[in-house]
Amino acid sequence: MATTQHASTKQDILQHLLRQGQATAQDLAESLTISPQAVRRHLKDLADSGLIEYEAIQTGMGRPQHQYSLSREGREQFPHRYGEFTVSLIDTLVETVGREQVGMVLRKQWERKAREYRDRIGVGSLRDRIERLVQMRQTEGYMAELHPPEPRRSNEPEQYIFAEHNCAISEVAESFPSVCGHELEMFAAILPDCTVERTQWLNDGEHRCGYLIRAKLSNESAA
Repeated sequence: MATTQHASTKQDILQHLLRQGQATAQDLAESLTISPQAVRRHLKDLADSGLIEYEAIQTGMGRPQHQYSLSREGREQFPHRYGEFTVSLIDTLVETVGREQVGMVLRKQWERKAREYRDRIGVGSLRDRIERLVQMRQTEGYMAELHPPEPRRSNEPEQYIFAEHNCAISEVAESFPSVCGHELEMFAAILPDCTVERTQWLNDGEHRCGYLIRAKLSNESAA
């Protein structure tokens, strides 16, 4: 029983770091409601396993604190639906038909996916549609979340932050960053009454991909 509990706590730590990007032992203890001593034992095991890394930060006159984050190996603990085979297949296609033709195929794939998402999302309020999109992306391994941004003024359009803490096609995105551009276009096609702006990007070393989704004003929709 204790072994199962320890494994579960370690997984909770990994998930917290995936969501937050980085955290101290005290942060983790407060979030997981366990003692800092217990957290440090788990952190040592995870560091020894190569799943997390840390850096010392100075926050005052006392001793430096360790700020923990996931290593590349740690991120690979989370689901991926595409892997080395997909990258190898695309590489072969590039050698066979050329990068431009492969780019056209990848664009067609995202256009097809956009139609599929849009049909499944259906109609409703903007929040309802984004929540359904979040659910679909979660089932595909993206660990998606919806966050309301800072409170808006009465004359500002409705807007939300759509975040994905895990990329299910990270291997493909590393070799072919253009797929991330297609993904941005896909979200815009799914929500044609909105503008979609990427605010964070895993490929830039950030801990998540973030998108600002903002309802278009009436004059923008007309344009």
